[in-house]
Formats: sequence, C-alpha cells, structure tokens
Amino acid sequence: IVLFFIIIHLFYSCKRDKPCQDSNDIVVFGSLPLSWDKAVPLGNGMTGVLVWKKDGKLRLSLDRADLWDLRPMGNIGCEEWSFNWVYKQWESNNYSVVQERFDAPYEALPAPSKIPAAAVEFDISALGDGENVILDIDNGICLIKWPGGATMQVFVDASGEAGWYRFGNAGSMIPVIIPPAYSGEEIKVKADMAFNSLTRLGYKTGTIERNSHHITYTQEGWGGLKYSVRIAWCGSGRECTGNWIIDKRVTGENNANNTDIKAIKPNKYQYNKALKNHVKWWSNFWAASSVSVPDTVLMRQWQLDMYKFGCVAREDTPPVSLQAVWTADNGMLPPWKGDFHHDLNTELSYWSSYSSNHIDLASGYTNWLWKNRDTFKRYTNDYFGCSGINVPGVTTLTGEPMGGWIQYSFGPTVSSWLAHHFYLQWKYSLDTVFLREKAYPWICETAQYIEEFSVKDNSGMRRLPLSSSPEFNDNRREAWFASTTNFDLALIRWTYMAAIELAGVLQKDSDMLRWKRDLDEWPDLAVDDNYGLLIAPGLPYSESHRHFSHLMALFPLELISADGTAREKEIFSTSVRNLEKAGCDYWTGYSYAWLANIYARAGNGEEAAKALRIFSRCFCLSNSFHVNGDQCDGGFSRFTYKPFTLEGNFAAAAALQAMLLQGDNGVVKVFPAVPHDWKEVSFESLRAEGALLVSAVMKDGSVIKVILTAEKGGIVRMINPFSKDVTLNDGTVVPVCDTIVLKTKPGESYVFD
Repeated sequence: IVLFFIIIHLFYSCKRDKPCQDSNDIVVFGSLPLSWDKAVPLGNGMTGVLVWKKDGKLRLSLDRADLWDLRPMGNIGCEEWSFNWVYKQWESNNYSVVQERFDAPYEALPAPSKIPAAAVEFDISALGDGENVILDIDNGICLIKWPGGATMQVFVDASGEAGWYRFGNAGSMIPVIIPPAYSGEEIKVKADMAFNSLTRLGYKTGTIERNSHHITYTQEGWGGLKYSVRIAWCGSGRECTGNWIIDKRVTGENNANNTDIKAIKPNKYQYNKALKNHVKWWSNFWAASSVSVPDTVLMRQWQLDMYKFGCVAREDTPPVSLQAVWTADNGMLPPWKGDFHHDLNTELSYWSSYSSNHIDLASGYTNWLWKNRDTFKRYTNDYFGCSGINVPGVTTLTGEPMGGWIQYSFGPTVSSWLAHHFYLQWKYSLDTVFLREKAYPWICETAQYIEEFSVKDNSGMRRLPLSSSPEFNDNRREAWFASTTNFDLALIRWTYMAAIELAGVLQKDSDMLRWKRDLDEWPDLAVDDNYGLLIAPGLPYSESHRHFSHLMALFPLELISADGTAREKEIFSTSVRNLEKAGCDYWTGYSYAWLANIYARAGNGEEAAKALRIFSRCFCLSNSFHVNGDQCDGGFSRFTYKPFTLEGNFAAAAALQAMLLQGDNGVVKVFPAVPHDWKEVSFESLRAEGALLVSAVMKDGSVIKVILTAEKGGIVRMINPFSKDVTLNDGTVVPVCDTIVLKTKPGESYVFD
C-alpha cells in the first residue's frame, strides 16, 4: 500500500484509460479502464485475468488457456480434402470451389474456437469515484486505491493455479459471477455483430451454486467439455480475502493434471503464502535478464512486453495463441477464434524469448509441437500424401487443422518455420539431449516431407507443385504460384542447411550427404538488381503489404547477411530500400516490429528505434496490447481497426534486444545497432547463440565493460566493441572492430573493461 503514496503525484497527470509511467517498473492507469481490451492484464501461462470497470462495477474477466470448443471442422477429412484435389481445381481455373469448400467454413462456422471462462464483478459504488490503479510489473500485481481509503490487490499466482484478491478498508465485498453470453440472455448483441456472437456455439447457460462464502459456476460445452469457475472468500472487519480457480474436465480424457476445484482456501495465511511464492517467481523472471536504454518509450514498451511474456508462457502450458490467456470479454467469439496461427503469429511470439534468456518458457512451444507430432504426421499423410512432418498453418489446441485461407492454413512449408524454433532452442542452449531427441528428428522429418512433396523439372532441379507467400493476393487463385516463392524457398533451403549442420554435430555422415544432395537440387533465391528479393521469380514486391514473407531470408532465417559478401550486402540493402519505397499503407503493428528486427540486423539503430516508437505509440492500446491497426491517425497504415493479438509485442521486444546484442552466425556483437544519441546503455545476461550470457555497459557513448559467461565452453568470437585495442591474457592485441577469439571453459566468466 505504501507504493500508492510514493507515486500518488503521478496520478494527476494521467488521463482516463491512458496510463502514465515512472521509473520504478510501475504502470499508472489513473482509473480503471472502461473496456476489456484496455484492461490491466495478469496471468501465469494457464490462467489469465483482465481488471477493468463495466457499468460502474469492478470486473475481473477470467480465462484459461486450454478452454476450447474442439468440435471438428466438417470439411476437414472429406473426399476433396487433399492437396491433389486442390491442385486440380487450381490447374483447371476452377478455384472458387476450393474457396467454398475450405476457406468459407472457417468464417461461417463458430467453432472450433477458444472460449472465455467467466467474469467476476464487485459493486464498488460505496467506495467512491475516482479510483487510482497501478500495475506493478516487477511483482505481477494490480493495485487499486479509492478516495475513501479502500484498497484492492489482485494477482494470478505465477507459481500456482489460483487467482487471488484482497480488499482492505472496504468492508464486505460480495462477488458475483457473470457467465459468458452463451445463451443470449446476458447480453444484447447488435445485429451487425450477431454473426460473431458466443450464442452461435449453442450452449445452454451453466449452473450457479452459491452459499455464504463461495460461488461455483459450471458450464458444459461441446464434446464432453465441462468447466467450473469457483470463487471463494472470507472476511474479518474491513478486510476481505478471496480467490478463484478454473477447473476443466473432458469426458473420456485423463483429467489427472486438472485442479481440484475445492482445494484452495482463501484465508489470510494462504493468501500470504501464495503471494510470497508469486513474488519470488517474478523476481526470478526479471533476474534472468535486463536492459536499460535512454528512450523512455522503448524502455517501457520492452518492460511491458516482457511482463506480458511472463504472463502467457510456461514450459507446461499451451503455447501463445493469438490472445493467449486474455480472451475477449464482449459477448463475441475472439478475433480469428483465438486460434494458433502458424504462418507468423506463433513464430513471432517467441522471437524475444531466446536472447532474453527465457529458454525455459520458450520450451512450452516446442513441447506442444512435439506432443502433437503424431497429429501433424497424420495430417501430412492425409492431406499431402507424404511421410515426414508438416503442420497445419491454423490449428486448434490439439493441433488439428481448422482451414481458412488454405495457401497458409494448409501451407507447404509451415513445419520449416516451426523447425526454426527447435533450431534456435538448440543454438541458444547447446542442450545435446534436446538436439538428439527433438530438434534433429523434427528437422529431419520436415526435410523428408519436403523431399517427397517436391517435384523435379527436366533439368533435375526441385520445386514445389504449388507455392505461396503469406499473405500476398490474400486467398485468391493468384495467391498460388507455379514457381516456388522466396518465402517457401528460403524456408526449404534453411531446412536443409540446418539438417546438414545438425547432422554434422551428431556425426551422422550419411545424413549429411543426403541433405547436401537435396539442397543442391533447389535453386537460389529469386533476386532482382532493382528490387532485391522478389516475391517469386519475375514478381517484385511493388505494393505495400503487411507480411514481409519475401524477406524471410533476411530475417528471421538470416540466409543473407548485411555483414556478408558484397553480393549479400547489396541484396540486403536493395531489398530494404524497396520495402521502404513501397510504403506502409497496408502494414500492421507487427510489420513495424518485424522491420525493426531487420534494421537491427543491418546495424541501423536510428531506423530500428523509429520503427519501435511508431509501433508503441500508434499500434498499441494504453495497456500496451498490440492491436494491428494505426490508432493515432499518424498515417502509418490505412488499417485503423483494433483486433488484439500478441505477436507484435514480443517481436518488438526481440528487436530492442537485437539492437543491444547479436550473437548469431557464430559472432557476438555488442551494441550493434544503437542510435548515435544513445550514450548511456546497458544490459545484463542477454543470451547469444552458443549458450553464452552477455552483459555490457556503455557510458558517454563508449563501451566500458563486457562480461561473457560460457555455459558450455568452446571457442567464442566477439567483435571488439571498445574504442581502443584490447589485449588478451595471452598478450594478443585485438584492434577496434576486429574479432576477439576466446577459448572458454564451461561455466566460466570473462570480463573485458
């Protein structure tokens, strides 16, 4: 509570729904937000809550990551469901039947879909108007204070399963559970929004049981799903302590890992115990790494984005979906059904995890992919007629395909982009068990599938039967290309290059020969001297587009380096100039985050920082949620809509980290893309490839200290970042910008100052 008095002066400069910020990792909202998408977010990877005000009542919108309506898509598995059938319709210019069969049902059917849990409301009318709200991101706690002295704390136990709250000096605060509007009785939906209403799921309103100190809401869903939300509380005098928990059961499934709905007691002792463990988890999270930059906008955005990552990612929870644990609380199905989009969204959501030293949380992604490997292999066989592994571009919680624009939802190289995350997890950790048991097998089976699915021309060179480039030409027939696009080709070439590299590490000589042979049968990327990387042979990037899929070779795959050969440098710079020339009319927020990562790899700190400022100021709501369209009318996009998705947030965090440290391609670069006016910069324990932890300090524009910690040992190469020559222990003198070569031992640290 003392925190309120420390920062109270900040409240007077805050506008409703527009938070201010101070330097103590506290976000001041000024008052309770008035919409769910601007709410205060809390979460622990499985359970989430949004804190806001609706119709004068304090509202907690509750969610659980694995609450899904998993009814199957009726068109998946039908006789026409095969790549060969699609190809024949495309070839005969009869593509409208494909759109009717596979694209339209995704929009027309309400499920499969992520679904919300419930909401809890408190009548706060007696507490007075003009509450003050802060989000303590250091500890994952929302704090509220009312003018009369009443207070409330809310958190979702980061190391447990329950959400907790405590009112102080407020008297008896009796909660009310508000079920989602499944039956249509709880909410009146506007006619133009009825198509996306939760009522389309056809659920009957669940049951609510109450007694003096707890309420249990139980809802039945599709296919044997039953979930319960239990909120319990106890009070003494002016204090009231409570918690909630969401229990999920599915008939016929093993529910051993689900919560005992009656297990948590909301007394003061249990609250304090949960709070202690919760704060400890967040302390460890923030101790993993930190950054400090003089740009307050970018600094705050990074803190909030990494805070959100700590809210949504765990080793043993579902991966980050479009909205993760913050499903819409507006009576509607979530945007794009809250599903898993693997043509960009899930991939970008983990970009920041590796260099921020949160590989443990990133493993939740690869764990889920590996868990559903048999499902993906079955899909590969049923739809493509191939062995090996590919993954649907749009999936349910259990990895089943959902359809949609099939160039991407049934895309031919989805598993390659996902393989990149297996590769990154290996490169950043050097975990040989993970390499042997998961990373290499996944990449091998992806390569095997490509080998079988591809065809050879008369010259013996390979191509895909049909190719695409997300999301050029949307879902039209023209979105398919007879020649292999640079998007698919970059992923294919990268897959074989990774397979060769990892086979070498594992000393699988015959595998290396096989993958080298396959790689040699694929053409080089399509390049034009005036445009750089093309979308496909003969097709330049000439119109603004949100998805930079034709630039995959620049980033994230880094097949072409801004520090490479003269030809690579030329391709890199020409491609970026052409992207800039086409303009930003049809970019979204994640476009700016992706662009910032590309600029960082080019060493252009000014432009990287500029892109991140635009992202933060114009494509994020007041609580930092990325909402796709330009919200500041700044001319940064013609898209002004605001569906909330998370991938832009985490891609932006990755870009700032890349401005401070790059450790890929075998060379460590400290402060490789820092703007010229950033004179005081530092970071601690950012992670580079090769299982390296790096810390560094810049003062007055000069690097004064670098610390390398080699978890696994081995040869480390680092560009000398100092403004002077560096003398190593063996007497070797390394000039400025030359490469320092260091032979390290496992677990040892090396200090340069």
